[in-house]
Amino acid sequence: MKKNDMKKLEIKHTTWNLFQLFESDNDPRMADERKAIEAAYRAFAQKWKANNGYLKYPAVLKEALDEYEKLNRFYASGGKERYYFSKRVAQNEEDAVIKGRMANVRDFSMRLHNEILFFELGLAKIDAGIQKNFLAHESLKPYRHYLERLFAAGEHILGEDVERALILKAAPAHINWERMTSEFLSGEEREVLLEDGTRKRASQEEILGLINSVQKTVRDDAARALNDIFASYSRVAEHEMNAILYNKKIDDELRGYTCPDAERHLEDDIDFSVVDTMIESVAKRFDNPRRYYALKAKLLGVPKLAYHERNVPYGADIKYSFEDAAVLARDVFATLDPEFGEIFERFLRDGNIDIFPRKGKSCGAFCDSGLLIHPTYVLLNFTGRLCDVKTLAHEMGHAINNELMRKSRHALDFGSPLSTAEVASTFIEDFVLDALTRDADDEKRLALVMSRLNDDISTIFRQIACYKFEQELHKTFREKFHLSRKEIGEMFLRHMSSYMGDAVEQSPGSENWWVYWRHIRVFFYVYSYANGQLISKSLQSAVRARHSFIERVKDFLSAGLSRSPKESFAALGIDIENGMFWERGIVSVESMLNEAEVLARKLGKIN
Repeated sequence: MKKNDMKKLEIKHTTWNLFQLFESDNDPRMADERKAIEAAYRAFAQKWKANNGYLKYPAVLKEALDEYEKLNRFYASGGKERYYFSKRVAQNEEDAVIKGRMANVRDFSMRLHNEILFFELGLAKIDAGIQKNFLAHESLKPYRHYLERLFAAGEHILGEDVERALILKAAPAHINWERMTSEFLSGEEREVLLEDGTRKRASQEEILGLINSVQKTVRDDAARALNDIFASYSRVAEHEMNAILYNKKIDDELRGYTCPDAERHLEDDIDFSVVDTMIESVAKRFDNPRRYYALKAKLLGVPKLAYHERNVPYGADIKYSFEDAAVLARDVFATLDPEFGEIFERFLRDGNIDIFPRKGKSCGAFCDSGLLIHPTYVLLNFTGRLCDVKTLAHEMGHAINNELMRKSRHALDFGSPLSTAEVASTFIEDFVLDALTRDADDEKRLALVMSRLNDDISTIFRQIACYKFEQELHKTFREKFHLSRKEIGEMFLRHMSSYMGDAVEQSPGSENWWVYWRHIRVFFYVYSYANGQLISKSLQSAVRARHSFIERVKDFLSAGLSRSPKESFAALGIDIENGMFWERGIVSVESMLNEAEVLARKLGKIN
């Protein structure tokens, strides 16, 4: 697509257009919606507390589930008001008034949720024979996998009073601790060297952008600033981490989980054996990332990379305007499927993407969809680097996934378990990288191949090293009941070294980089990145071989929670229980690494 086609893209907003939800923080419609939510929840509770026929008879359960689906479609989780204020907090984590409003609506939604807690608790605990009858009944077919998931969780669900207490303590025992550390970090500024030679006070997110500068003096100064920030909050993070680890231990013991990651796998609708096989397959091929970092060190002309240099791009520091990145992304999306391109254009036109970094704005990037009826919003911190182009593609992969699920799913099936959530994002991202690589000369191709390798190394091998770090972290905490920041840092570096090898120095300060890694606060989340990347490679290969396969990919992305990951992948011809499947994905990374070494020798970069 030519640059002058940009006029066809309407980018009316660079921050979120929250008018799709409410006109302001004090929109009177919020009070009206609260009344409607309260009335709907109480009507449901009164009706079904008095009629337990839904626990015995399929026809009655169908009626109850239809009403429960409507409740989850329009009113769950505090409705539009909570979704609105979650976006407002992400826009400015330093605004105490907005955070107070968010806490208030969170409390409102939890209290109402507790009033209908009896419904799922009762269903989850019914006799196995009745469960079997419900699952086989034709009228309940639309809710079959929802019921399967609920019945599987039944043995870990506690009494109503205990469940209510666990929900109420979630914020003070975990969420508030995590938010505290995150907001302390996002509010920090340090004076740093910029690429134009000037200095300025920059936010943590801006400094994280400078860490990958091709100018060594700039990235080293950014690392100094980040090390100072992370060290300043390492004691805070120590207490935060011990608090949430203790809370996790208590919850697991109450629910009868035999190991710390069991709850994650149950929630993600995936078997332990599948995750264990994938982790084992990746961990035994840590030789690939070690080769990659050794190659990068040679290309950058250093004996070893400092820890903060592991993601430094090789090659010319190409800058992209957001407009150019948007044209590229739109072109790739539309080529894959016209509907993908239409979704992206609508997001740009309607203000569903918050694009640029600001002080106080949430770090990183994410995609959030709220309820089935809510608009999907994407948060970026776009600074014009190649990694920002890839992040745009990645988060729009999630957004496209969400929009496809909206069309054919009821509210109880709207969403993706982590075991499938990262497939769409990495699938889309790699096709954008294909477009960048096409027609590149050898020098630029080497730079882009190294960039793709960096993504694969980070997404597959780094995340599995992090998962193994989490396993040791939880295990050791449960033996000792308190871990010092020094112990956590040493553990962190040991696992990071295991995949990076000798070509990356665990330089002073790197022992504190766990302090800002938010994913380890969402326990055992990170396996989903490796899982998604390896599966998406299989889907990419199928689409490249036969473009019509994109229709099967769309069916997969539309499925939501309506079937298990195992069933979804089987429909695509993928057996995730077979270790050879994961190994084939790793071999594709190795092939790209071989290509990079060949190009580097051809260009005279290495011997």
